Amino acid sequence: MLEGVHVALGVSGSIAAVKTVELAHELRRRGATVRGVMTESAQGIVHPWAVEFATDNPVVTEITGSVEHVELCGRDEWADVFLVAPATANTVGKIAAAVDDTPVTTCATTALGADVPVVVAPAMHEPMYDHPGVLDAIDRVESWGVQFVDPRIEEEKAKIASEDAIVTEVARATTPDSLAGEHVVVTSGATTESVDPVRTLSNRASGKTGRAVAKACYVRGADVTLVHDADRYAEECHYATVEHAESAAEMLDGVLAHADDADALISAAAISDYTVEAAGEKIKSGQETLTLDLSPTPKLIDTVREEHPELPIVGFKVETEGGEDMLVERARETMDRAGLAFVVGNHADVMGETETTVLLVGDDSVEEYAGSKAGLGGRVAEELAAVLS
Repeated sequence: MLEGVHVALGVSGSIAAVKTVELAHELRRRGATVRGVMTESAQGIVHPWAVEFATDNPVVTEITGSVEHVELCGRDEWADVFLVAPATANTVGKIAAAVDDTPVTTCATTALGADVPVVVAPAMHEPMYDHPGVLDAIDRVESWGVQFVDPRIEEEKAKIASEDAIVTEVARATTPDSLAGEHVVVTSGATTESVDPVRTLSNRASGKTGRAVAKACYVRGADVTLVHDADRYAEECHYATVEHAESAAEMLDGVLAHADDADALISAAAISDYTVEAAGEKIKSGQETLTLDLSPTPKLIDTVREEHPELPIVGFKVETEGGEDMLVERARETMDRAGLAFVVGNHADVMGETETTVLLVGDDSVEEYAGSKAGLGGRVAEELAAVLS
């Protein structure tokens, strides 16, 4: 996600600075090179040596005759992005007022003047975050194009956002915005049909691919609506407007609720092909046999296509039999039937795994992708950007 990206990491004097070491490690795990910049207050919370260890680079703790702020964040200099995490109320106010009395605020002013992207992750007590002056400062800085990573409000504290949320915003700030201005609806995960108040019918889909596709679209500038199956991923899906859907009917309703203003639909969910009329009470156990009458569910992409003839739709196709030729044949059947832009086809053995192997099937092309599902998300997002352009 951040391969080859140079991140200048500004650390100010919030207690959340104790998380800086792990944040720096996470940035590097995603491919970034990181250099630290610290205020004097931050050095009282986490030692510069710890940040040096985490970044594997010397840390700027003062601005000297070497003009570190220009070398890091000046025009055509080292940094691709300046990330302030954590940012105190004091630091946010100083950035808004162009007050340059710490290495972090001096780097921020330099970056803003040099058109280097700036990402800010605030962390402070909630009453400070709600102060009119702090809110005005945030609004002002955002109007300059600075991206804020919203804090988590817990225990009367505006706690610093998760590492994943911060990394995602850094990626959005440094990735070409090939989907800027587009509203992309993505379905993800399995759907579940109720048999009775206790039992359900479902499938093995984990939603990893759908969430990876949704995040990749967001990173490339899209507004994303994610229609998926599990509330437990709500915090993880900070990059999207989440529409919860359990059954196939609920997923279809969730998509249709947003399709009118959508620019594209990516139907990555494993949607139940059959449903059953649920019993009102728990079916008693101990019976020798039990027969369920299954009824077909409406095909989501067919229904959406009927109501929105011009909407670009990306489909997913999973099979358990045959080789690549059969997978391509069935993908093209679905593509022709529903007028899809392209189809991502795979065999069922990759469901739930972190790695995957798929075929991207177009009208006249078949391309193989093998790698992480996060990487597949980026590949699908780029293909969609080419379609929309």
